Amino acid sequence: MGQKKGSCVDKRRRPSGEAADRCIASGEWDGAFERYQKAVPEQTVRDMLLRQTAFSREGPLSAWLVIWLMIFQRLDPNGSLSAAVCHLLTGPARKFVREPEDMATPGLSANTSAYSQARCKLPLRTAQQVSQLIFESLQQQPRTFPGLDRPVFLLDGSTILVAHSPALAVACPPQRNRHGVSHWPTMRVLVAHDVISGLAAPPCWGPVNGPASVSEQGLAKEMINRLPEDCGIMGDRNFGVFSMAYHAAARHHPVLFRLTEVRATKVNGGIIAPPAGTDKEICWRPSREDLRNNPEIPAAALITGRLLTCRVRDANGKGQKLYFFTTFILPAEEIPRAYGHRWNIETDLRSLKREVRLHMLDVRSPDMAAKELVLGVAAYNLTRAAMNHAGSALGLDPRQFSFSRTQDILNAYLPLFANATSDGQRQQLMQEMLRVFSQSKLPQRRNRPAYPREVWPRGCPFPKRKDANKQPASSHDGEIA
Repeated sequence: MGQKKGSCVDKRRRPSGEAADRCIASGEWDGAFERYQKAVPEQTVRDMLLRQTAFSREGPLSAWLVIWLMIFQRLDPNGSLSAAVCHLLTGPARKFVREPEDMATPGLSANTSAYSQARCKLPLRTAQQVSQLIFESLQQQPRTFPGLDRPVFLLDGSTILVAHSPALAVACPPQRNRHGVSHWPTMRVLVAHDVISGLAAPPCWGPVNGPASVSEQGLAKEMINRLPEDCGIMGDRNFGVFSMAYHAAARHHPVLFRLTEVRATKVNGGIIAPPAGTDKEICWRPSREDLRNNPEIPAAALITGRLLTCRVRDANGKGQKLYFFTTFILPAEEIPRAYGHRWNIETDLRSLKREVRLHMLDVRSPDMAAKELVLGVAAYNLTRAAMNHAGSALGLDPRQFSFSRTQDILNAYLPLFANATSDGQRQQLMQEMLRVFSQSKLPQRRNRPAYPREVWPRGCPFPKRKDANKQPASSHDGEIA
């Protein structure tokens, strides 16, 4: 289909042959499997499993191959065990299957039982290490935040539902309210995403309810220790507390946290809230509540930073004061603009939950739920890497691309790249793929009206589920019911 007059694609942004040649020469447009090979060599996974019995015996599926198939399930639109096995039979991973020389019947079975058992045997620690290796490999040349010359990560938490099983109901108790107990066990997850590239660090998780429940702030302490050195951290009012600033400063991470009005008043001396236009140096000291909830913080702890108050207007023209604590070296007028990037993590969480299908984990054990979570984030990072490389080739911000359309493009074109027999064919596919990428930008929506926070109930013609084992109440003989 030719380019039509008046199309939304800017001809000045059309990819050049030189850009495509650079992508081909550097291997930037390898498929997800090739990226996985480069980030996680097969020998590296073997070394991780030394002196472990899970994959000690030789078999057709190595731990390295099982990890890839679990990642493929999150990248595939179907995502079933059968789809992963079919990919193994026909895809580029086929040559990595270990087949015994004395096998009577040539060829692999299409049954999913062996792969299902191998997924269960895979150690969680190995899945976490692989997810970390993929993140570090893709983050080797981080995109720095404007004005700071360093990457900045956004912190945010969410909840994930898992399938009901006795083990998961104990490990992650369901939510409870005045109407009773929910059916679905619930996990709390904390993520950290790069502001510019969107790459996600391996997540932290824990139960929402029960004696082992964890808060977002508790998970954030663990996440801060995992982030790359000297990177910045940004968070909303839930993270605007002394303990978060203290642990970030201990790891030499500059921060930008939004504060509640009550906390900003206390930081300001406890008299009045700082007025609009405030930008002053402060020494933040822990309160008695901070010390009680965080015994690892010494009583003499002190954090030096800036307290700012900015007045902004929403899409409806309504004014609002925002209070910030920051150690960023940025002018006061740049602070609210920098904090505006926090919305990126909301869309990133949506992509993780919907496009990589982490909103509901269909598993039976806590160990498998954790493995699906960390490798799902690894699959998300492989898609983000393709978006970043497309942005570099087209000279565009990678966050201008639609995540779901990027997945569709990769699923459509990467098999064609795998079957290409010459560099000429690969270059032609490259030009076509970049052209499609240039037409996959998100629309520029400005001054969109905010929707009211309302819930529209969905009608259901079916009766509510009832416990079949519970006997209905009946009247005794001779008594009036």
